[in-house]
Amino acid sequence: MSDVQKVQVGEVQLAYRVWGEEDAPPAVLLHCLGEDGEDWRGVVGRLAGTHRVYALDQRGHGLSDWPGEYGFARWRDDAIGFLQALGLERVALIGHSLGAVAALLLAADRPELVDRLVLEEVPPPVPADPPQEVPEQPDGPQPFDWHAKAAVVAERNAPDPAWWDAPAKVTAPTLVIGGGSSHIPQDHLAGLAERIPDARLVTVEGAGHLVHEERPGEFLAAVTSFLAP
Repeated sequence: MSDVQKVQVGEVQLAYRVWGEEDAPPAVLLHCLGEDGEDWRGVVGRLAGTHRVYALDQRGHGLSDWPGEYGFARWRDDAIGFLQALGLERVALIGHSLGAVAALLLAADRPELVDRLVLEEVPPPVPADPPQEVPEQPDGPQPFDWHAKAAVVAERNAPDPAWWDAPAKVTAPTLVIGGGSSHIPQDHLAGLAERIPDARLVTVEGAGHLVHEERPGEFLAAVTSFLAP
């Protein structure tokens, strides 16, 4: 695995790992709730064959700072700051679940930074039905700040309208990946793909929510062909 590096972005220090040739086009990976950059270990080897791959520990996760303040807009802004701090432009931005929402909001707000966008099992901007509740924090140390879980539940129950408006503002070609049987309604993924001006939907049936972990070969086949020049 790549050594962990850190960069200061605003008030937080963010950890990241990097693979691939320095002069290769950049790809930035944003993980889901409760994971960190190591979550992509099963797919980075292939991606690093064509890209300079950066896997970020988002705030409240892994080796990045755990400031206690979270939300999709904060994760979006952290990712923007990360790109700026490292001087990255026109990146392939790949997000899963929480990370996919951050990636979607980033691509909508700062389209000049994103060359290609991949959204894996992105939650829909509609109130959760029934409303979600924050489970009690398990005993013992956790790999992420439980306050991040509470923030995600709150925003899933009462989404920011900006989340709903974002798809129409995305200018980058976009690949939406669904796992078929998942807690994310697949019809919502289809609707999202329709609202993004240049998007296609790929469904990996039977993969569930963790497509890149459960079906790395099919995930990579879709993503690498999408990112090919």
